[in-house]
Amino acid sequence: MFKHLEHPADIGILAEASTLEEAFVEGAKGMFSVMCDLSTVKAEHRIEVTCEAGSIETLFVEWLNALLLQADLHSMFFSRFKVQITKRADDSFKLAGFAWGEEIDAPRHKIGTEVKAATYSGLKYKEERGIHSLQCLLDI
Repeated sequence: MFKHLEHPADIGILAEASTLEEAFVEGAKGMFSVMCDLSTVKAEHRIEVTCEAGSIETLFVEWLNALLLQADLHSMFFSRFKVQITKRADDSFKLAGFAWGEEIDAPRHKIGTEVKAATYSGLKYKEERGIHSLQCLLDI
């Protein structure tokens, strides 16, 4: 589950799921739903995405920004995601994932607001009663 959070200048996203990986997936859906109508984006092409960070919170921002980079490089929107997160011996985290989508088709995708970056502003992670919650602000 994802939802957008009100902010005076930007847009916040909150992603919640029963697993950490699914919360990352929901965050990606939340971000791309700001940019287009996800129901119109076909999962035709797969792009590999990897990133690493020293904490779950920073990994979330790195993941979202890596997706934005790939979307920009390939002129694509993504609608389906899969991630695997591993904790390393040095307590850092690595994410290996995939994003599926298609080239941007403005009339069909019903383009929304451009997201410039996921930011560290408002960044939070918590796991409570089996629910993983992540949130951050998107620079629009």
